[in-house]
Amino acid sequence: MDLMNVSSLDAAIRGCFGESVRIERELRVSGGDINDARCLFLSNAEQVFVKSNAARRADMFAAEAAGLLAIAATKTARTPHVLCRGVDEGLGISFLMMEMVRSGKKAADYWEVFGRELAAMHLADTKTLSGDGRFGFSRDNYIGSTPQSNGGRNSWVDFFRDCRLVPQVKMARRYLDAAVRRRFDRLLDRLDAFLTEPDRPSLLHGDLWSGNILPGSDGKAWLIDPAVYVGHAEADLAMTELFGRLPERFYGAYREVNPISPDYEARRDLYNLYHLLNHLNLFGPGYYSSVVTALRRYQ
Repeated sequence: MDLMNVSSLDAAIRGCFGESVRIERELRVSGGDINDARCLFLSNAEQVFVKSNAARRADMFAAEAAGLLAIAATKTARTPHVLCRGVDEGLGISFLMMEMVRSGKKAADYWEVFGRELAAMHLADTKTLSGDGRFGFSRDNYIGSTPQSNGGRNSWVDFFRDCRLVPQVKMARRYLDAAVRRRFDRLLDRLDAFLTEPDRPSLLHGDLWSGNILPGSDGKAWLIDPAVYVGHAEADLAMTELFGRLPERFYGAYREVNPISPDYEARRDLYNLYHLLNHLNLFGPGYYSSVVTALRRYQ
């Protein structure tokens, strides 16, 4: 699906809602640490959500839109409807406009429904999504503000090595002493001793921590801020445990639709090593000890 690309925020409003519609007021929305986020109240009584950043960051929003559209195309998990994106040279910003997800109370079966929906997303067909191989994505994107390579590979182990761990290790070298660098070299050389190929490739959210799962006004879970790619479903599950495990009801419902390997826990921290490295590269040495602790488990 081609997404409307417009030349100004006013043009975005007119193109999506009609020539007579205008912005009446706006409200800053908290929660993000990379982009400015606002709810726009329109003259037709609609509300829209707009994320913006410097004009040079336009590719980040193109990538995010592609990820949201890919998830939506599976007709499984909920994501906000993407309206348009653009660069407003007058304001000096790039932006992404989408449906405003109104916060609500979690339904009684919130986690069970989300578990089954995520499992269904992981079982959705990926043939048109992964670019030149079984694993990857049709375009590169970002994990936070870090570029994320999605070049196609036919092996999951090769993809996770070449497109996930290797770029982060290279960026982190300024934090790593010689002994830790040697440990990473050994891990990368022996990655197939720890990771397994999945039975089938899965579309992943890619940054699936609890802050990117929102309860909507319908009482259901909505996914935001994806860093999508086609990979092993276990990598998404691992991320749900990195900063605090989701309720057991979620995992039980997930297993009803898509079984989790009994060996998954042996690989969980290796998947999360990628995210810990990214946090080290983004936020500094406060994450160094977590990186080293995870690395030592795979020596």
